[in-house]
Amino acid sequence: MELPKDNLKEEDIRALFEEYNRTKSIDIRNELVNHYLYVAQVVAKKFSGRGIEYEDLLQVASLALIKAIERYEIDKGFKFSSFATPTIVGEVKNYFRDKMRIMRFPRRDSEELKRIELAQLQLEQKLLRTPKPDEIAAEVGLSTERVLELLEARTASYVSSLDSYMNDEENTDLLTFLGEEDKGYSDIENSDFFKKALSKLTADEKKIIIGRYVDGLSQRAIAEKLNVSQMYISRMERKILAKLRKYIA
Repeated sequence: MELPKDNLKEEDIRALFEEYNRTKSIDIRNELVNHYLYVAQVVAKKFSGRGIEYEDLLQVASLALIKAIERYEIDKGFKFSSFATPTIVGEVKNYFRDKMRIMRFPRRDSEELKRIELAQLQLEQKLLRTPKPDEIAAEVGLSTERVLELLEARTASYVSSLDSYMNDEENTDLLTFLGEEDKGYSDIENSDFFKKALSKLTADEKKIIIGRYVDGLSQRAIAEKLNVSQMYISRMERKILAKLRKYIA
């Protein structure tokens, strides 16, 4: 079920986005954030109960919502919730990935890295670009060398894939432990975006993307279905997602 929203009409929303694109007014952005906060709440609720507090997830989802508002172009014809949801879900999944990785770092390193990552998100919203290491360093009160050291350690650390297996029999993957999509999330997806995006794909690409993100199949299951290797499916999925990101942008 959708969470309550305010009483803004479609024409009001369009006018707000058009004015924000012209003025970059913080007040207008805040009004849009308040109107669409339910999207961040639904996504945060979907991922809660898995070892991370709902409030932390909501903060990450809300920052991702701001990022989506910054990037949204209303004239492209997609509803904002369709555009914003993949961005928000992606940021929350990245947060889970980073938490898994940070847990393997020494306490001091993990705490400083969390501060760095939060500063990255906040500076990106403020500057409307990727912040430089020295800007992050100034924000968190560390040296540029220390920031670079921790960012390099983060990049080099191990990240579990959603397709990595959790037992020796290789019949249960990590995605299974994360659970399936709940109805609250699927309700905010919009078929107009999906249909237009699919029209840009080949027949084989459609089979892979529908198998992964509609049917919820693992890469291994799709590989067996298409009689190809899992590595091939993994490469194809990356290429397809890159194509769709380019289409969205």
